[in-house]
Amino acid sequence: MLQTITQFAGRVLPTRVVHAHCDIPCGIYDPRDAIQAAQTVIRMTELIGELGVPSSVDDHNSFVRYVQVKEEHAEKAKHDILVIWADYFKPEHLAAHPELHTKVWEACKLGSYVKQHVDMAKAEEFKAALEEIGAAFTATKS
Repeated sequence: MLQTITQFAGRVLPTRVVHAHCDIPCGIYDPRDAIQAAQTVIRMTELIGELGVPSSVDDHNSFVRYVQVKEEHAEKAKHDILVIWADYFKPEHLAAHPELHTKVWEACKLGSYVKQHVDMAKAEEFKAALEEIGAAFTATKS
């Protein structure tokens, strides 16, 4: 009986899986996760450069894995910093750090760039941009 009701409810009111950072003001925000993800982008960029052109199946497998991890972590860093920008920073924080909107926008553009390219200078610039945003975040805590 319970199974029948559950099946009926599932057809009438279908559910779907959603993913989101909680929008409850929990106060648990930390740019260090984004910075660590950017460090992973740097490391994967190093490994791709060291590998060069894959010459074997094992090299090709490593190359694909490095690229995948680089892209995942660039996206994670962008996501993490956007959550902090959208959910944590308040008008008084932006008044104290008027360049914050531009810094977040530029950091996200760099994140997109390092996903698309293998460029150590840009990967390091991405991490540095996130560290600047992290410094602004830390300043709001004091």
